[in-house]
Amino acid sequence: MRRSITLFLLLFTTIANAQTYDVTKFGALGDGKTLNTKALQKAVDACNKNGGGTVTIPVGTFIIGTVYLKDNVHLYLETGAVLKGSPNLNDYAPFNEVHYGMLYAENAENITISGHGNMDGNGDAFFDNTKPKKIEIEGTKDTRQREDFRKVEGGGLGDGPIVPLNRPYQMLIFSNCKRVTLKDIFITRPPFWTMLFADCDGVLVDGIRLWTNMLAPNADGIDVASSKNVIITNSDIRAGDDAIAVVGYDHHFEIPGFKGLRHVSENINISNCNLQSYSSGIRIGFLDQNTVRNINITNCNITNSTRGIGIFVRDQGSLENINISGVNIETKLRTGDWWGNGEPIHISAVVGNKDVKLGSIKNVNFSNITCKAENGILIYGSKESIIENVTFSNIIFELTDSKLNDVAGGNIDLRGASTEKQLFMHDIPALFAQHVKGLTIRDLKLTWSGTRMPYFTNGIEVRDFSDIKIENFKGTGSPVNKDAVDVYLEHGSDVDLNLNKGITVKKKGVK
Repeated sequence: MRRSITLFLLLFTTIANAQTYDVTKFGALGDGKTLNTKALQKAVDACNKNGGGTVTIPVGTFIIGTVYLKDNVHLYLETGAVLKGSPNLNDYAPFNEVHYGMLYAENAENITISGHGNMDGNGDAFFDNTKPKKIEIEGTKDTRQREDFRKVEGGGLGDGPIVPLNRPYQMLIFSNCKRVTLKDIFITRPPFWTMLFADCDGVLVDGIRLWTNMLAPNADGIDVASSKNVIITNSDIRAGDDAIAVVGYDHHFEIPGFKGLRHVSENINISNCNLQSYSSGIRIGFLDQNTVRNINITNCNITNSTRGIGIFVRDQGSLENINISGVNIETKLRTGDWWGNGEPIHISAVVGNKDVKLGSIKNVNFSNITCKAENGILIYGSKESIIENVTFSNIIFELTDSKLNDVAGGNIDLRGASTEKQLFMHDIPALFAQHVKGLTIRDLKLTWSGTRMPYFTNGIEVRDFSDIKIENFKGTGSPVNKDAVDVYLEHGSDVDLNLNKGITVKKKGVK
């Protein structure tokens, strides 16, 4: 009997050991100096070859270049473990004229990265932290401030962004993968986008902390491209660029991870996240666009951001069935070459690619949203693409003054468009909409907090519209603009107003 128990324990131990692959057993050294790319790759290959298991990174700092993840591999970082990107660009696998990042998986299934260790992209090695990346003067000629747009008084970095050097691309890439999980991990200092899911199905990101250098350009948090059935939840993402981006690429991109994507992005749930971004907290759509649909965003905080939620069509494909509820948004103006200009909510459909028919935005619902922002809510459709069926319900909006009004305020930012004017001077109503059909504004409570600039105008302004409904609006036009009214409507038809007593309405060319 004792012999049987001994044999059983020996067999159990052998199986358990066979399923766990400690990188130090494959020659890795956690001394913060040794390049461990080959050692980690050997551990991953062995794990995959034997049917799968866990590759463990123990306490220490392990430097790597590009490592390829494979089927059924669970990469686990123990508490105190640091998996750090090499500062040498040549240690990363080349792709055309650029380089992959730290971890790459393609055509793989059942991959997990977890643990309470740190993945450090070593991004500081790939930026000039002493110089700001500036907007070209030509790009500011139509702004209110012209060459002084977003200028930093006295020079210096201001809000950045800093100047990028030659750098590896996405820190983690999953291309055409199924059943991918990232859980609990702490990810820092990416040199480019942090995490890309391209053509993936069945993605779970749960409980991660992802902190980039907030002054780093292109330092996105999570990018979801042409993927489906994605859950991002319980996470803290602080990104120099978009914290979360959801797109549906349709054209071929000559950068890692994009290999002729053709699929829509659909069935995306984002919940219980704290987000910060010097661009958009959450961005949906943009250029080279296929359809994005069925997105639910709930119970999130978007703070210290330049844009809150941005929904953009600049190309073909539609953005549809987007539901956003229970979100707190705080946005502000910034110096430097960041896209966005303090809008808590930005929805726009303007031509960016003249070679295709412009796509559409429809069926977008905002409910139970609290905003505190230094610019207004923007819904900017165009003759080429009228924005359809947008609802705002139970919105509390405080439009506040900004110390940067003189250098950045009073402008609309439509960059990514192919029109001559992409960044231009414009009056700022609290909520401005144009070229819309089926717009509903219900239970909007608006307050102006210390605003002093004359370019702040009406409470709600809608132009070139059909079928709009405004109910129970509590607010006014700008208190410092004598010409401002509470509600201004121009060039439209089918208006249904159910307003509180005392609300002033001005109409021009309305049927």
